[in-house]
Amino acid sequence: MGILAAIGKFILPGVFEAVDKAVPDAGQAAQLKAQIQSVVISANAQELQEQAGVVVAEVQGGSWLQRNWRPATMMVFVFIIANNYIIAPYIGLFAPAYKLMLDTPQDL
Repeated sequence: MGILAAIGKFILPGVFEAVDKAVPDAGQAAQLKAQIQSVVISANAQELQEQAGVVVAEVQGGSWLQRNWRPATMMVFVFIIANNYIIAPYIGLFAPAYKLMLDTPQDL
């Protein structure tokens, strides 16, 4: 989660509450909250565009490893999941001694 997403999710509700308390006019408070939210959304969009630019640069890179490290990582994750939930249980039906379960990364 980027810093702007954290601001939008955790800090913005507190800011909106403070605006409601500080600005007595409901219309003015709503306008101020809309402006704040617009700035956060705009900054979040900019952050996403920059992240997309990094991915595009990797895909267009000159090195095989630079272009293919993300797909290779995904294939490793797919193999771990397939092994733990399809292959190992199926082989375990015919060979009960087979207990090869790969550790799944926490944030997989």
